[in-house]
Amino acid sequence: MATRMINRFHKIKNEMITMKNGKLNGKVAVVTGASKGIGAGIAKQFAAEGALVVVNYASAKMDADKVVDEITKRGGEAIAVQGNVAKKKDVEQLFSAAKKAFDQIDILVNNAGVYQFAPLEEITEEEFHREFNTNVLGMMLATQEVLKHFGPEGGSIINIGSLASSLTPPTAVIYNATKGAVDAITRTLAKELGPRKIRVNSVNPGMVVTEGAVAGGYTDGDFRKSMESQTPLGRIGQTEDIAPAAVFFASDDSKWITGETLLIAGGLR
Repeated sequence: MATRMINRFHKIKNEMITMKNGKLNGKVAVVTGASKGIGAGIAKQFAAEGALVVVNYASAKMDADKVVDEITKRGGEAIAVQGNVAKKKDVEQLFSAAKKAFDQIDILVNNAGVYQFAPLEEITEEEFHREFNTNVLGMMLATQEVLKHFGPEGGSIINIGSLASSLTPPTAVIYNATKGAVDAITRTLAKELGPRKIRVNSVNPGMVVTEGAVAGGYTDGDFRKSMESQTPLGRIGQTEDIAPAAVFFASDDSKWITGETLLIAGGLR
């Protein structure tokens, strides 16, 4: 018992030291779609690096509150703010709440995304617009809005793309197209916003174990075995594999990097 208590003390102490000397100390980050999965992992890693974090969610309030609770229990600061990024009014309210809570915004992570795999014959107009509205329009609306809140020193925008844009798996034509758009938008806005000291980069994960992937049955069985057999490092990803890259792009470690896409997929191409 005593040993466990000592180990827990040292763990908490080390977490506090990390936060005190973090790479994002004093920064304020808005992470869209951060109630679960990769977004939640990034929000928690940002907080561990000293950032004040706005955990955006569309509908999963309970999950978003859990992320905030975990951050605050470790000594960090975070708030949960509801908002559908595909709706301009919601996006405006999201950033207004962030500014009101923390007085500034320095980092935006465009993580919110949806997907559905189906053969071409089963694609509907509704599904096309659902995915493009969140994955592409939502990213553009959030980026458009954050420009109003970045200070004269600029800021960092990290878009969460996907290996799907280059691997282009079958039965994912809409999703692949949305993530191809993310790649193009990242490069375009890096050029457009660079003169304003705003960096725009993309993190493109491969298959990662998230709540959505588990619910869809993609993390078990033959599908997972097939993915792992094609991956040089022999496994699918975890959220903690992705978050450090977002920290890198958000921090001064990448202060002369913009318009880049970092593929994190265990070597899968």
